[in-house]
Amino acid sequence: MAFTFQINRDVKFNHNEGLLEKSEKNRPEIFKTKVVPKRIVELVKDEKKLNGWGVKEADLSPVDLSSFGMRRDDSLILDFGEHCVGRFSVNISSVGSPMDAPLYIRVRFGEIPAELAGDSASYEGWLSKSWIQEEYIHLDELPAKLSLPRRYSFRYVELKVLDTSPKWQAVFEKPEVIKETSADYKNLKEISLEEELKKIYDVSVKTLAECMQDVFEDGPKRDRRLWIGDLRLQALANYVTFDNAELVKRCLYLFAAMNTTEGKIPANVFVKPSCLPDDTFLFDYSLFFISVLYDYEMAHEDMKFLKELFPVAKAQMDFSLSMVDEEGRLVCREEYPVFIDWSNEFNKDTAGQGVMIYVLKQFIALSKIMGEKTDVYETVLEKMVSYAKKILFSPERGMFLSGEEQECNIASQVWMVLAQVMNEEENRAIMTRAVKELFPVKGIATPYMYHHVTEALFEAGLKEEGIRLLKLYWGEMLRLGADTFWEAFEPENPNYSPYGNPIVSSYCHAWSCTPVYLIHKYLL
Repeated sequence: MAFTFQINRDVKFNHNEGLLEKSEKNRPEIFKTKVVPKRIVELVKDEKKLNGWGVKEADLSPVDLSSFGMRRDDSLILDFGEHCVGRFSVNISSVGSPMDAPLYIRVRFGEIPAELAGDSASYEGWLSKSWIQEEYIHLDELPAKLSLPRRYSFRYVELKVLDTSPKWQAVFEKPEVIKETSADYKNLKEISLEEELKKIYDVSVKTLAECMQDVFEDGPKRDRRLWIGDLRLQALANYVTFDNAELVKRCLYLFAAMNTTEGKIPANVFVKPSCLPDDTFLFDYSLFFISVLYDYEMAHEDMKFLKELFPVAKAQMDFSLSMVDEEGRLVCREEYPVFIDWSNEFNKDTAGQGVMIYVLKQFIALSKIMGEKTDVYETVLEKMVSYAKKILFSPERGMFLSGEEQECNIASQVWMVLAQVMNEEENRAIMTRAVKELFPVKGIATPYMYHHVTEALFEAGLKEEGIRLLKLYWGEMLRLGADTFWEAFEPENPNYSPYGNPIVSSYCHAWSCTPVYLIHKYLL
C-alpha cells in the first residue's frame, strides 16, 4: 500500500452555495427493504476461500432462535444470504430467574467470513480501527429491541454474549436489516450471457447498487465518501444499468461547488454532517472531473447542465496545462501526485501523460459543443501526442517507456492506448506485445487498474484477451467467495490486504463494479 495521507491546511476552497443548493435538489430517494437471516452458520477453515475461512450451516435455524437461551461466551452467526447495506435490529429477552445483572454483548458484522475470524484487538494497521464493524453493548433491562443507529455493510452478523449472570440466559429473536440504496431495480433490464460472465455481471450490478447511497460512495463499509476516480467508473456503470442521472449530477455539483481558488478539484468530498472538500489532491483524479462531465453529456445531452459546470472544467484544465512544458511533456509534481494505482512500485510519468491526453481530447470535444475556441488546447494536445510518439515510444521495444530509468510497465501501455495516441493497428500491436511481455500482471492490487487494463485490451481489438482477464480477475474473486467485488485483490497473493488485516478491508467497493460497463460496451 503506497497511498499516503495528505494534509494541505493552507489550501483555500470555493464554496458555491448556488451549486450546493442544486446538489441538494438532486438528492436521491433511498429505497428501503427488510431482509431477515436465511440461516445460522459456523466458521470453518476453507483454503479455497479468501484468507482461508468459509462457513457451514449450523444445526440451529433462524426459526429456532426463540427457544435458544445464550449464556456467557455463547455466540451465533446469522447469514443474511446476500451482501446488505443497512441498519440492524434484534429483539432480546431473558429466560430463567429474574435478571439480576445487565446483559453484555458484542455484535460484529462481516462482509466475508474472515472478518469474523479475526481479532480486532490485534489490529495495528495504518487506517483507524474505528472502522472495524463491531459494537460492545450493555442492556440493563430486558425485553428490549436493540436497534443499532449506525449503518453497516455485511452479509454475516455475529452475536456473542460476553456475560449475563448464572441465573438467566439471553434470547435473540426477529433479527433483521433494513437495506438502503438509491439504486432503483425497476430500471434494470435483463440480459443474456454465458454463465460465468452472467455471474460476473450480476455481482457487478450488486456492487454498484450497494455503493449508490446519498452519493456514489466509494465503499459502504469504510470511507463512505465521494471519490472522483470511483465516481467516473460508477457513472459509466450506472448509465448502462440503473441510469440514475440525477445522482451523477448531484455528485458533479458537489465537486464543482468546492474546488480550490486556483481551480483544482479535490480528490474527494464529504457530505455529512455538511458538505466539505477533503484536502487531498491527485492529478488524474482532478482531471477526471472533466471526464465525468463529458461522459454525462454523451449519455444525456444536457446543455443547460454543461453550461453550468463548463467554467469549472475549464479552470481545472487550465491549471493542469501549467504542468505541461514547451515540448509537450507532463511535468509531474510530488505534492500533486499521479495516482493511476495504489502501488508506487512503477513509474507513473508516461501513464500520467496518457491520462492528460485522454482528458484533453474530451475537454476539446466539450469546448466545441459549447462553441468555445479550442486553438490553444489543440496546440497543446498536438505537442503532447508528438512528445509521446517521438520520445516516450520505443520502436525497438514496441511499447512506451516511462521515467529516467526507461521503465516499461503495463500502466504506460494502457493509458496511451486508451488515449488513442497511436492508430488502431499500432494499438493492437502494443497491447499484443504487452500481453506477451508484461502478463500476468504483477504488483497491481486494485480492480481500478485492472479495469483500465481490461478496457485497453478491448479498445485494441483483443476481445478474447479482454474476456480472459475479466474471468481471471473478477471471476477469481467469485471463486474465493465474493458476494460483491472488492477494494483490493492481487491474484498472485489472494490474501493481500492494503492495510495488513482483512478486518478493515472493503469487500464491496465502487471501482470494482465496472465489468457491467465493459460487458455492455464490448460484448453485447
